[in-house]
Amino acid sequence: MKGRIHSFDTFGTVDGPGIRFVLFMQGCALQCKYCHNPDTWEMHAGRQMKIEEILREIEPYVEYYQRSGGGITATGGEPTLQAPFLARLFAECRKRWGLHTALDTNGFCEPSHAQELLNVTDLVLLDLKQINPETHIALTAQPNDPIKRFGQYLSEIGKPVWIRHVLVPGWTDDAKDLLELGKFIGSLRNVSKLELLPYHRMGVHKWQQMGKEYPLEHCPVPTDHEVARARDLIEQGRK
Repeated sequence: MKGRIHSFDTFGTVDGPGIRFVLFMQGCALQCKYCHNPDTWEMHAGRQMKIEEILREIEPYVEYYQRSGGGITATGGEPTLQAPFLARLFAECRKRWGLHTALDTNGFCEPSHAQELLNVTDLVLLDLKQINPETHIALTAQPNDPIKRFGQYLSEIGKPVWIRHVLVPGWTDDAKDLLELGKFIGSLRNVSKLELLPYHRMGVHKWQQMGKEYPLEHCPVPTDHEVARARDLIEQGRK
């Protein structure tokens, strides 16, 4: 079995606890206007790798991952598109080294498709783009109903979750939407952390290299005050 891999980072520190091997999977069903990895969208691009090839890339750094309480994180793109492959990879990482496994996902996936993968996943980083259905479609080109169902399923099975939400001025910062997002998060019984991530422009050059027009060219980066306001609104909605 082979997976389509975009790239990997052997010393990741922002995608789960500790120091981590971060595997960027190829392919995504969403096309977010602010995406900083648009080169991961195409499902048939990337490099095909066997599980043993990836394990050989991980092995030299296992001691760092173990000592720091880290492990391996699969991100993308959207990793659940290659759920069977990742399930086997995660299972092997656990078996060989006892590594912590994390899945960074947009949740646009039927739970039944990812069941085997979730069985060997210790933590899900669930990226909730936008709670408003119409705005979600405008922002990502896909509806958010499957994402909400996925989040509710994770709560039902008690899978540990960190929620991620990117604060994009004019797109994901409406007060009513943030309150509703907080209400949804508050309905989940398994959320241990909320990561409110300020929108940034570090991926704009990738759009340019691919000959794509960047949709949020004039979108500003949120201020610290705006981030604090958004967090307060989400927390207010959670209560």
